[in-house]
Amino acid sequence: MTTSELEPNGLNRRSFLRATGVTAGVTLLGSGGLQALTARMAEAAPASKGRPGAGTDYGPLEPMAARNTGDRWLALPAGFSYTILTKTGAPMSDGALTPRAHDGMGSFAMSGGRTRLICNHEIRFNRAAQPDQGVFTIDGTGSYDPSARGGTTTIDFDPGRFGSASGGKLQDYVSMRGSVVNCAGGVLPGGWITSEEIVQGPESTGSTPKTAQRHGYNFVVPVRTERGRAATPQPLKAMGRFAHEAAAQDRRTGIVYQTEDAGSGVGSGFYRFLPVDPADLARGGVLQMLALKGTRSPDLREGQRQGKPLPVTWVTIERPDPQGRNEVFHEGFAKGGAKFNRLEGIWEGGGSIFFASTSGGDVKNGDVNSDGFEEGYGQIWEYRPRGRSGGQLILLFESPDGDVLDSPDNIVVTPRGGILICEDDSSSANLGQNDESRFFGEDKNRLIGLTMNAVAFPFAENIFSDAELAGACWSADGRFLFVNNFGEDVAGSGGTMAITGPWERGAL
Repeated sequence: MTTSELEPNGLNRRSFLRATGVTAGVTLLGSGGLQALTARMAEAAPASKGRPGAGTDYGPLEPMAARNTGDRWLALPAGFSYTILTKTGAPMSDGALTPRAHDGMGSFAMSGGRTRLICNHEIRFNRAAQPDQGVFTIDGTGSYDPSARGGTTTIDFDPGRFGSASGGKLQDYVSMRGSVVNCAGGVLPGGWITSEEIVQGPESTGSTPKTAQRHGYNFVVPVRTERGRAATPQPLKAMGRFAHEAAAQDRRTGIVYQTEDAGSGVGSGFYRFLPVDPADLARGGVLQMLALKGTRSPDLREGQRQGKPLPVTWVTIERPDPQGRNEVFHEGFAKGGAKFNRLEGIWEGGGSIFFASTSGGDVKNGDVNSDGFEEGYGQIWEYRPRGRSGGQLILLFESPDGDVLDSPDNIVVTPRGGILICEDDSSSANLGQNDESRFFGEDKNRLIGLTMNAVAFPFAENIFSDAELAGACWSADGRFLFVNNFGEDVAGSGGTMAITGPWERGAL
């Protein structure tokens, strides 16, 4: 392919607006749109308690079969349809079996209206699973770490073949190998940041097995990696060694923002990486952790007021590549950095950075961390950069109960200016809540939208299993939403889907 054939979706605001036909006058991400969104979210969130579907233009969800396979994986509003592009364990175009644990994903525009998807596989294992680490993994032979079994796959999608038996898939193959626990990441102009959500290596102890190389890093997968030539990139050590979740690059400045999910009972930080060369992150840079002006080491997990701007500063991490776990966070927190609870999805839109805390908030779900913190149903934050030294942090939305939003994970700014959130309700703790799905059973997992009126509503639900939906991203023209069913280490238990329908009816 030529250089012009591929470009990332969702990061360049001008090309984003051109591709989707949205003008600055009507998009929610216009000059005054973010402030209006903040105000409406702050006002509407408490009122939406107990009314998860209020305000949506798409209507109630009903079980639907995939057009190409007949499998009933999703409940969607009337008028929408989907296909299943890949399934765990199915042979790919390169002869390998589709790996398990479909997680974060990025989309890239190709010529002829086609889309290239790069999909993470969050393959983790314990000592009992060695040496094969389960069934559906990625062979690490000849890579950065031959003992690792994680990585990424690539899927090429053609909308003209949506009605065919392939569902629109042209080809799929392993595009990166030799990493572990590839959770989420972020889109770059020339590739996909794939992020390891674990600190693991030759020094590992306990239930975490030793690996030949050190892990806990970001890697870049070039978008033009082709079938049969899987990338074996080197770790971006200057970006930090910690439990990475997701990343988003500000195309105006080249700064890369990162979330950390260190797990329950351990504080997590919000970071930025100031690269020497934004086009080549391997050249290094400076890692910093978000802090608040006038408040040392604030705990933002609870007790925060929606819509209130908080003045931001940054503290520099002197040891971005430490030996042990959680050392990056501890250094930053000791210097005055802010503490969040399990930061996950992140996306850039309209010059702001949106990110999710999966279990922060004042309304509690019944889970109590080892440090005594009672987990909430989730928070959505916005960071507004102001130069290189400060900015504002705003709590946009805090879930008033699990029916409205339960455990936000991956997020994406949608073509019509809303926000789409992937739930990861992996816990059965739901204090005072009924978490029974009318389609499936306990621990429902959905795609949740936020409307122009800041009302949370379910757009889709996994009716196939209790696995999370992950990796939501859009085609450049806004016609197709791609999303993963995380699945298990079982053939056919998960995979990647393409969804289309009358998007113009609502906020997404």
